[in-house]
Amino acid sequence: GTVTNIMVPDKNGNNGDVVLGYYSLAGYLQTSNPYMGCLVGRYANRIANAKFTLDGKVYKLAANNNGNSLHGGLKGFDKIIWAAKTNPGDSSLTLHYHSQDGEEGYPGKMEIEVTYTLGSDNQLRIAYTATTDKPTPVNLTNHSYFNLSAGTDSTILDHELMLKAEQFTAVNDKLIPTGVFSEVNGTPMDFRSLKQIGKDLSNVAGGYDHNWVLHRDGIGPELIAAVYHPSSGRYMEVYTTEPGIQFYTGNFLDGTLTGKGGKKYVQHAGLCLETQHFPDSPNQPKFPNTILKPNETYKQTTIYKFSTK
Repeated sequence: GTVTNIMVPDKNGNNGDVVLGYYSLAGYLQTSNPYMGCLVGRYANRIANAKFTLDGKVYKLAANNNGNSLHGGLKGFDKIIWAAKTNPGDSSLTLHYHSQDGEEGYPGKMEIEVTYTLGSDNQLRIAYTATTDKPTPVNLTNHSYFNLSAGTDSTILDHELMLKAEQFTAVNDKLIPTGVFSEVNGTPMDFRSLKQIGKDLSNVAGGYDHNWVLHRDGIGPELIAAVYHPSSGRYMEVYTTEPGIQFYTGNFLDGTLTGKGGKKYVQHAGLCLETQHFPDSPNQPKFPNTILKPNETYKQTTIYKFSTK
């Protein structure tokens, strides 16, 4: 389920690959691979203390991130082989996975389908559905690292970002939400209009790796984020049905990973815009519900649309 490359022309018509990754399967299989381009589940992002309580029962998860559970555990959906089929008549690919009851500590058998569609209007649409036979937390996303310079710039610090969000979920030093909704106004977290990513980065401890509370008007996919790379002219818009987005600036990249074309992925080499429900929602009653029940269908749609300006 991994996006390995996305070819996008710049303002002069020169094609370039705008996502980080590897030219070989071995690169994606290495234990140090930081979720490059992958599908994330059963629960994207972090769950505090690697446990949650559901219907009076405590479920324990893999503590694979500072005592917390991250991106579905030790073998999340990013590390399994999805069954794939092409769909006749269009440029889409549907992936299917059957997740067993108790897998990575989560209750319920789940059937998950993810369809990637490349549209004629330069949209990459990712549509997710899931069903379960027991109540279970679900939070699915894609973890592509974007660099709209297509490798010309070693970092994304000169990219400009817009996030349609007036609040973010405040976190502790282990990036677990405190339950507080903080206002972006007057802080380095304010991206309500296009702003250079590097402008306020030094004022954010550890770099950006936070969940923004999206300001939405309806229930369908809405424009909630945009990224612009001035020198190439590449422009990416993000549409989603989700209530939140994790903006991550590749803070844990440190130059030890060798990616496409022998490039060393240094700190801030790419940015992630992971559309999602909020981190730790199973333990945060004030957050939007992430518990999927039998006879319900989880649905999530996210679109990355590319153009130049």
